[in-house]
Amino acid sequence: MDIDFTRLGEYERYKLMASLIVPRPIALVTTLDEGGVVNAAPFSMFCMVGEEPPLVMISLNRLAGGGQKDTARNIDREREFVVHMVDEPLVAAADGCGERLPAGSSELEAVGLGTTPSKAVRPPTIPDAPVAFECVLHEKLETESREVFLGRILSLHTRLDLIDTDAWRVRLGDYHPVARFGASFYTTTRDRFSVGALSTPIDTLT
Repeated sequence: MDIDFTRLGEYERYKLMASLIVPRPIALVTTLDEGGVVNAAPFSMFCMVGEEPPLVMISLNRLAGGGQKDTARNIDREREFVVHMVDEPLVAAADGCGERLPAGSSELEAVGLGTTPSKAVRPPTIPDAPVAFECVLHEKLETESREVFLGRILSLHTRLDLIDTDAWRVRLGDYHPVARFGASFYTTTRDRFSVGALSTPIDTLT
């Protein structure tokens, strides 16, 4: 089947791309609004960009009429945010943070998640997350439908014992992030293998 993307509308292109370019890691992003209230929202158009400088990318769609999401508006103003990786215990709460709430309300309070002060930025960290990247805005790109933020990582927090700091390796057997699949589906990352060594135990993978 050949599909001419130039003949499709924006919505049709989105549906196809979002369901085919999978699985995608989930960024649960905390920012601060004008009154200092913590905003939290999940985004699956998220990835690592590079290590020098250490950059991550989150892509936020514009609202109807071109308006900004709260996260985008907060990053534009404060130029700081924290990206949390979402694992199996956190996925239900992260999904709940995607609900629209009245202005000035905190999604974290609504889903029962707490915070702890970050080390290098003002938006707080979610201690229940297995990994948190404290970021400052490095660059912003804009398209007709999207606001794309590149965040430069200043500080990394992880769950205790997740990283072997002698070898700088992640203990993958103890790390179970989830990913976004097509439509409203999620997928786990438990079915892991290395090419040519399918029987390799997961607790030996690094």
